[in-house]
Amino acid sequence: MNESGTTALHHRRTARIILLGSVMLVAACGLVYELSAGAVSSYLLGDAVTQFSLVIGVFLCAMGAGAYAARFIRKNLLQTFVELEIWVGLTGGASSMLIFAISAWAQPLFPIIFFSLCAIIGMMTGMEIPLLIRILKEGSDFSAALSDVLALDYLGALAGSLLFPLVALPLLGISRASVVFGILNLSVAWAGLALIKPASRSLRLKLVSASAALILLFLFSSSITSFLEDLLYQDSIVYARSTPYQRIVITRWRDDIRLYLNGNIQFSSVDEARYHECLVIPAMEACARPADVLVLGGGDGLAVREILKYRDVRGVTLVDLDPEMTRLGQTRRELVAINRGALNDHRVWVLNQDAMKFLEQTRSSYDVIIIDLPDPNSPALSKLYSTSFYALCDRRLRPGGVLVTQATSPFYAPEAYWCIYETIKNALSAPTHLGGFMPVPYHVNVPSFGDWGFIMASRKKIDPETLHVTVPTRFLDDRVLRAVFQFGKDTRPTDKPRINRLDQPVLYDYYQKGWNRFNT
Repeated sequence: MNESGTTALHHRRTARIILLGSVMLVAACGLVYELSAGAVSSYLLGDAVTQFSLVIGVFLCAMGAGAYAARFIRKNLLQTFVELEIWVGLTGGASSMLIFAISAWAQPLFPIIFFSLCAIIGMMTGMEIPLLIRILKEGSDFSAALSDVLALDYLGALAGSLLFPLVALPLLGISRASVVFGILNLSVAWAGLALIKPASRSLRLKLVSASAALILLFLFSSSITSFLEDLLYQDSIVYARSTPYQRIVITRWRDDIRLYLNGNIQFSSVDEARYHECLVIPAMEACARPADVLVLGGGDGLAVREILKYRDVRGVTLVDLDPEMTRLGQTRRELVAINRGALNDHRVWVLNQDAMKFLEQTRSSYDVIIIDLPDPNSPALSKLYSTSFYALCDRRLRPGGVLVTQATSPFYAPEAYWCIYETIKNALSAPTHLGGFMPVPYHVNVPSFGDWGFIMASRKKIDPETLHVTVPTRFLDDRVLRAVFQFGKDTRPTDKPRINRLDQPVLYDYYQKGWNRFNT
């Protein structure tokens, strides 16, 4: 083989390596855009299971349409591929911020615009692999090209699925992660451009412009996201971060500090004492000697603040899934001021773990178990209100111990509230040496989010008339404590709801049905 033939062979091999490497990158980028869209929509709309299912369905359908459309591209395949990467990189890289913008400026049209955006990105990513296969086929056997591309496509998808939750999201945040992967798409375009001889000036100009746009977007992504979130919330945002578990936002208006998780308010400092005193104090008063207390959820530390008012308490174990939430409860000035440094008390032990896994694995027992978990607004969260979950709680309760859980609103979602009541009653009704299990429902008005319900339970009978408030409070006194156990006619159960089980999360349907009556 002469020198020119050797050089040509070398160029073909180099081109093949570049194109095969591009397969992995575009596969990883496509999957990250899919995961980013699902994560942002679950932050904004809640119910991660439904949002991810819809996003994946739309993406896959659109990718199929894109793969079919690629067959009609018959010339300038490499140039078309480079141009496609420019548009995929721009659209996918800006997608997270675009979704925030849609939510802020076009809320009524959000589902239509959001899923249209997902379809556009999905269709473009669906065109990538067919084009690459056809480009690679020109210099090699078709079956070999197909096998190589599909193998690297799957490897790239695996890389994206690992990098997004383990590296990109924790280190960059969701908006910057999308931009970084958009830049990776543009790097594929740059590599492809190098293979085009000669490359058109307009194509170079497009690529330079797209690269500059994404670099600027990366540099100013935090400011842009903060501006868009300011439009979503009534008050000034003082802290915002996406974790692998949720979107955490803290706002301030004058002296009112508010915490939002995935867009749902968790407390307002103006009236949070109504919620947290009612969550904690009845159970602590109903227990003869509350020495060891378990808190599931409550990473802000406000429930722990109420627990530490009792002198008998010698240890509090707080189990919250998100380490960023508990870190904020320990270090963030606004939260530490409200919880009075509760999570830094020497009696408090903080664990970052799934509540159900903790109950399955621990061998410790407790006098009081306080469940301060998010509402059952997804099938995944419904497991934390199931018969299995409450049975695990019961195993960790000492004789004479008391369990209490927040149980959503008996006014807005009465079916869900009384479903939780019946589930607790059913889960813990088996006879023991201590007798049957007796749940006690109660509720209180919290101006920030309305009439809110709780359910307290023990294997001893709890008589609300015998309970007294023995610690300093902002809201509760003996008279109010007795009143919270009374229900009006419009919040009493009419029909007995079904029991919520792991394999039948009926609570989620009750919850959606109840709140949808007021959200539509």
